[in-house]
Order: sequence, then C-alpha cells, then structure tokens
Amino acid sequence: MNTPSARVPCTIVTGFLGAGKTTLIRHVLAHANGRRLAVIVNEFGDVGIDGEILKGCGDEACPQENIDDFVPALDTILARKPVVEHIVIETSGLALPKPLVQAFHWPAIKSRVTVDGVVAVVDGAALAEGRLAADLDALARQREADAALDHDDPIEEVFDDQIACADLVVLNKHDLLDASGAEKAIAAIVRALPRAMKIVPVANGKVDPAALLGLGIGTEDDIANRRTRHDAELEHDHDDFESFVLPLPEISDPAGLAARIAAAAADASVLRVKGFAAVAGKPMRLLVQAVGPRVSHHYDRAWTAAEERQGQLVVIGLRGLDRDGVVRTLLG
Repeated sequence: MNTPSARVPCTIVTGFLGAGKTTLIRHVLAHANGRRLAVIVNEFGDVGIDGEILKGCGDEACPQENIDDFVPALDTILARKPVVEHIVIETSGLALPKPLVQAFHWPAIKSRVTVDGVVAVVDGAALAEGRLAADLDALARQREADAALDHDDPIEEVFDDQIACADLVVLNKHDLLDASGAEKAIAAIVRALPRAMKIVPVANGKVDPAALLGLGIGTEDDIANRRTRHDAELEHDHDDFESFVLPLPEISDPAGLAARIAAAAADASVLRVKGFAAVAGKPMRLLVQAVGPRVSHHYDRAWTAAEERQGQLVVIGLRGLDRDGVVRTLLG
C-alpha cells in the first residue's frame, strides 16, 4: 500500500460531451514522454465510444490496459508494477465533479491517492454562440442513457458546478474563434468563475501535459470551499460511508445478475453497486452498475488472454450496512 507521502496524483478532467475531454486526454497520453499514466473513464452512457477512442490513440503510451473504469479500477491501477505515476480521470459529461473529489476522503482512498487538480474543458466555439455545448440534443440523449446520473439539473447549473470545482479551465476550439468570439467565450467563463483561475486557450485539445499534470493542489483538501449549487445535497461526512469488493464467479445469466444487483441496491444502506462480470460462453466483459434501483449492463470489451475470467463488484453504502446480507443477495 502506498504511504501518504507517496500518494499517487490524480487529475480529474470534467466538461460536457463534445467539449474535447477525450481529445485532450488522448493528446496527453501520446505526449507522456515515458511517464507511466493510467486513465479511468468514469462514464457509462458514452464510455464505449470514448474508451475506444482513447484505446485507439495509436501510441505505445496508451495501450488498452491503461484504460479503466473508475471503480474498481483504482485497486488494479495501484497494484501495477512498475508503479503508475499519475492517474487521469475523465468524468461523465453531465457528472457533478464535487462528489467525485469528496470521494478522495474515503478511508480506502485518501491514504493512497490525491487530487492533483481538477481541469474543466469548455467548448469555446459553443460559448461564443451563446451555448454551453455544441450539441444539446446529444447531451439530452447522454442523460437518458446514463443510469449513473442521479440528478436532472439544467446544464447551466452543471456548467457552473464544473467551473466552481476547477483548478484550471481549458478553453478548447480556440482556433475556431475570431477576436470577438474569443472575447465572448472568455466572458462566459469569467461569469461562472468563483475565484481567480487560469484559462488556457487551445486548439484540438493540444495542451502541454506539463500544464495539466503536476499542479500539486490536493483539491480534496479544499473542496469544502468550492461552493456549488448542490452543496445542501453534498455536505456530509464521507467517513459515514464504507465500501467493499466482492469477487464474482463466472455467471450464465446477465439478467439474473442484474436482478440480484437491483435487489441488493434496494437496501436503503446501499448507495451504489458497480463492477464487471464474466459470462459463460461470451468473449466480452459485462459491465454492470446500479444507482438505487436503476441497473444498467452492457458488454464493454473482450477479455484478454492474460486475464483471469473473474468478475468483481464494488458495493458502496452507509457505514454499518449489512455486508453479509448484501453478499448473499448478490451471489444468490
């Protein structure tokens, strides 16, 4: 286990679908200059698309095994040899970043990793035209497809929250703007800025990795001061939570597993179930998750020859949850 002094830094990249998060991360991976990076895509609605884009970056710096889902990827990443030097987390386009940053206070996490900084990527071309995203219909479809979203806030509020939690704002698609458009885009960002913050204008997500990685901010220690519209919902002590990982034998019935997960998630003390499974006769890994009674599952990628076909589920709940009862429900 990593000691507190050797905590692995994590950069959280937030921003709407189409702003250029994936393109930016792909550029960082391709120009890592030998630095050992891992990427966690904390997204389900479009994770298959973005994951494949990242995996196909065409550079040895970003092989397929470096692209993971947030939970339970952290344990896997931290156990790798040679040791991963930096983790980049791409959030869902409509996710609120503050709960993710607060999760770094969880006992199982806080001694091993730290938030190096939160980077908000914004669509400069859309902002110049008075919109927050280039394709609002695509955002609506993403909201419908992503069972992980537990809010239906207007995108204006989500945008404000993303900026409020950021340590750095990347103004992407700057090459598409004339002087007037750039001024309008920057003005839209400044209106949402809660404090002085650096705004980096870029084209095609091409940011020097040195400008993004190694900020050393430790955002989780300051996140209580990042005021958002949802603070009344978010203010609680994360020591009130606990989580555990359940190894999952190969299954034959995905629908049956989904039903068991739904039953476990119906327990008032269970907040979330997330992980993956091996399905007998199927070459693809089954990705599953539940937020409350909503369960989603889909095949995300093929198992590799080097992998054991062993699934695992992560259960996150309130401290004192009936762990044995949840396990019995999940295993049937």
